Amino acid sequence: MRIGELAAATGTRTETIRYYEKEGLLTPPARTSANYRSYGEPHRQRLTFIRRARDLGFRLDDVRELLTLADDPSQPCGAVDRITTSHLDDIEAKMVDLAKMRDALRAMLRSCSQDTISDCRIIESLGPSLA
Repeated sequence: MRIGELAAATGTRTETIRYYEKEGLLTPPARTSANYRSYGEPHRQRLTFIRRARDLGFRLDDVRELLTLADDPSQPCGAVDRITTSHLDDIEAKMVDLAKMRDALRAMLRSCSQDTISDCRIIESLGPSLA
């Protein structure tokens, strides 16, 4: 299949596929006599794996390591657990930070009198007057 077909089959932009090839996450495909990339089922499967991992927020280095581990199924899965636990810890820390931001924004909105900008407590709380 050509790159556009692979992109459609996996919901991935062609530029992203080329980037994953450049980064070594996808093996370079064979070329047709007209020099088009010719992808096979293994490319689709690997790209689907990458997309799912990225959709879950795994960093590219983590995806690379997960792919390396997946390429040798006889390995114990402790390394996969370690990567996943670390990623989950990062997500939970971000959730705490997001909750703090949410609470700060709610407090800002509660302090707003909805009068004029000169009386706006939200603008005031963001910093010095811009006027």
